[in-house]
Amino acid sequence: MIKTQRNVCPWALKDPLSLTYHDTEWGIPLHDDHKLFELLILELFQAGLNWQMILAKRDDLRRALAGFDPIQLSAWDDSAVERCLGQPNIVRNKRKISAAVTNAKAFLATRSTFGSFDRYLWQWVSNRPVINAFETIDQVPNQSSISAALSHDLKNRGFTFVGPVIVYSFMQAAGLVCDHLKCCDQHPNTRQTQAATMDRPQACHPSERKDVCEN
Repeated sequence: MIKTQRNVCPWALKDPLSLTYHDTEWGIPLHDDHKLFELLILELFQAGLNWQMILAKRDDLRRALAGFDPIQLSAWDDSAVERCLGQPNIVRNKRKISAAVTNAKAFLATRSTFGSFDRYLWQWVSNRPVINAFETIDQVPNQSSISAALSHDLKNRGFTFVGPVIVYSFMQAAGLVCDHLKCCDQHPNTRQTQAATMDRPQACHPSERKDVCEN
């Protein structure tokens, strides 16, 4: 656990990579197709593992998976998948690597239909992020009615490894859903208050629980 004087979601304190990801990516609305595809593939590789591990392997996965370029990945054959399996410091799971190829093809088809994957994706939240205000980690769901519906549609479009839980995690990562805890200094309401008052945000209520913001 790292220490900080800030109020942040407790999972962000696992290591510096997690804190940087928490501050600069997680929950921030994302509209770049290439980056959306990268997050979708990273969530695929996280299935059954943990996000901390995937963050640590992110650069190696990027190198092994053609820079997360859906056009290049969509052209991979079985021999390319086998070569990828030999790359160092990645998740050596043939099903997941093959799924990345499958999802690249589905991604390109969906992008072609809607003009961009961004346009397809954000329609599911009416083009506005869902901003929650949970006070503890145990209040944060691992799926929602929207993620279940989106999961179903993605599967119909040929995607795989896109169950409701994985999709909800992807929605959190891409900022369609903001699940920063209410007392976290990255919660939009807190940032707005900071911008308006230029004061340090109020600390969370003192607690020894590990599911509330820590500083």
